[in-house]
Amino acid sequence: MDENTTMKEKAQDEMIEQAFQELLNDYLATKHRKRVEIITKAFNFANQAHKGIKRRSGEPYIMHPIAVAKIVCNEIGLGSTSICAALLHDVVEDTDYTVEDIENIFGPKIAQIVDGLTKISGGIFGDQASAQAENFKKLLLTMSNDIRVILIKIADRLHNMRTLGSMLPNKQYKIAGETLYIYAPLANRLGLYKIKTELENLSFKYEHPEEYKEIEDKLAATAAERDKVFKEFTTPIRAQLDKMGLKYRILARVKSIYSIWNKMQTKHVPFEEIYDLLAVRIIFTPRNMDEELNDCFDIYVAISKIYKPHPDRLRDWVSHPKANGYQALHVTLMGNNGQWIEVQIRSERMNDVAEQGFAAHWKYKEGGGSEDEGELEKWLRTIKEILDDPQPDAIDFLDTIKLNLFASEIFVFTPKGELKTMPQNCTALDFAFSLHTDIGSHCIGAKVNHKLVPLSHKLQSGDQVEILTSKAQRVQAEWMNFATTARARSKIASILRKEAKANQKAGEAILADFLKAEDVRMDDSAIDKLTHLHNFHNREELFIAIGSKKLILGDADRNVFKAKQGKSWKKLLSFSFGGSKEEKEPNEGKSAEKNTQEKIDTKKILKLTEEAISKEYLMAPCSHPIPGDDVLGYINENNQVIIHKRQCPIAIKLKSSYGNRIIATQWDTHKELSFLVTIYIKGIDAVGLLNEVTQIISRQLNVNIRKLDIETNDGIFEGKIQLYVHDVDDVRTICNNLKQVKNIKQVSRIED
Repeated sequence: MDENTTMKEKAQDEMIEQAFQELLNDYLATKHRKRVEIITKAFNFANQAHKGIKRRSGEPYIMHPIAVAKIVCNEIGLGSTSICAALLHDVVEDTDYTVEDIENIFGPKIAQIVDGLTKISGGIFGDQASAQAENFKKLLLTMSNDIRVILIKIADRLHNMRTLGSMLPNKQYKIAGETLYIYAPLANRLGLYKIKTELENLSFKYEHPEEYKEIEDKLAATAAERDKVFKEFTTPIRAQLDKMGLKYRILARVKSIYSIWNKMQTKHVPFEEIYDLLAVRIIFTPRNMDEELNDCFDIYVAISKIYKPHPDRLRDWVSHPKANGYQALHVTLMGNNGQWIEVQIRSERMNDVAEQGFAAHWKYKEGGGSEDEGELEKWLRTIKEILDDPQPDAIDFLDTIKLNLFASEIFVFTPKGELKTMPQNCTALDFAFSLHTDIGSHCIGAKVNHKLVPLSHKLQSGDQVEILTSKAQRVQAEWMNFATTARARSKIASILRKEAKANQKAGEAILADFLKAEDVRMDDSAIDKLTHLHNFHNREELFIAIGSKKLILGDADRNVFKAKQGKSWKKLLSFSFGGSKEEKEPNEGKSAEKNTQEKIDTKKILKLTEEAISKEYLMAPCSHPIPGDDVLGYINENNQVIIHKRQCPIAIKLKSSYGNRIIATQWDTHKELSFLVTIYIKGIDAVGLLNEVTQIISRQLNVNIRKLDIETNDGIFEGKIQLYVHDVDDVRTICNNLKQVKNIKQVSRIED
């Protein structure tokens, strides 16, 4: 037995040593300064710290930090400081070592990054708050000092996603949801497209395994056909580029599984009707760096002579790079097979930036920093501002950040012709706050392209915007309804909070004077009476209303104190006539119920039987799940289990914010209960069509229709059918049968 153990240990040590050697070789192959000693020191320290600890998969724990360091080195392209921080990223969290220990051994820089990567224990906002939101907040705080924190965190998340199979199902949903909600958009914003795509695909694979497999198989089945199209399409392009004497490579880029599924969901189309599966990428080496941009356009002119370009689909990210540094020329051409094919033209440098994002700048600039980081700096400053403002709610904070993470950019001009990058769907008010908080808080309207517009006006790319201000203007609460950028929203909320505080103070003073005049003591009971009288939720609201002059104290308030007796007698009567007994009983029941529900084990898979669905669990009204849907359970504050669809927006939020309350579920129903679903149909109008539709549903499938809503316009009909089904199979059968009807072109289940 001992010998076996020793052999095992020896084999493990060899595996660890080999993995570390691979990492060193990868690092030595990069252009970074060769600081092998410090990396070896970090590895030895982490290896010793994690000794004897295993991951859920059974492999030694140290294999995870090595894998993260490899991603940091190879896929993101960072140097020795980041590799050391990646090797040490779990030491503080999982062992007895502190950040101070790391600082003493490896210096302040590495220690700061490791601290940023270490999770928070015990949130600032108490038990109710989300630890995940808190962690994210800390991450961003550190990130605004050093971008490497977030890059290593993304690498850590990528490796966790690659090894997610060994996790419990509820953990899988939590991590996959959080990845889709936070990390994939973050990677996208930092320009890590390759990693973003892999994170999305992996999240999707764990959340919807069947759909993933289905799309994967269909992609494999149509691969030969795509290769043929690619070959035919690129042959004349190659001939033309050879003629120009350029050094180039042409790659086929297939749409990711997640993007395909997303498109199928939003456009309500089957896989067969997604025509942009294939895109072509031309990557060239410029004749010299000064000619890089000209070469892009020369290639564009050359290929648009071969194929007709789409007039509205030229995207010039070469002259105006995206905020994350992405540069390329996108053009859509009509192929010989009658399908549009997107061609992306980029230089080798642009391709590196597209694959590795901001980290690629280190590759091309000596000394690490670069002026090109201006946009990123801007973004980090915005985040810093949001973070400096104390947020009442961690979830709001996540949402605020996300608003700006997801947004694609538009370009807006100032009256003087300066170019500003703004998020899509932003309003004139957002633009005002992006210029300066003072301009934002005093703006009364705007001129867009010299025409007067309200503050809620949505800006378009290329607009010229002039903000009109007035000293008399104050921040309005309704501005929150149309402010979309994180900066504007956090500034407005902060100003409104300040004003509310000042009004509250003033209101307290006015009330004190009023009560003094009435010879009434200013105690809790007096304040509560007035709060109830004016239907406010709490005292603060009462004070604010008095302070802001929305409420003027008068006779009604005086009368409350004159009728003192009546109220207290009422209270006494209800108390003495034992109404309390009835009140007690339901509460007792509640606490008993609570106790039974507290026993829910989040690690086990919850069986959804007919009885449990009708008695114990609640179906989320936001997504109307039915048996067979990919679902999960969420345990709310009252210890009730609510069943959500996994892709429902609220469920995504819950996974990324309250992951510890997520529970994996499994359907175990026998077609006894009926559930309401909505089917969307669209097609060409014809006589007798409606009759055919209702016959298929009612007669063939024996399903009850609850509501039918069909509209015809210029020979095209579309409509919604609400009907009762038992499970997803019923929906599938109905959709397949309706698709057989000659004039029906589109059938899909939708959320109504």
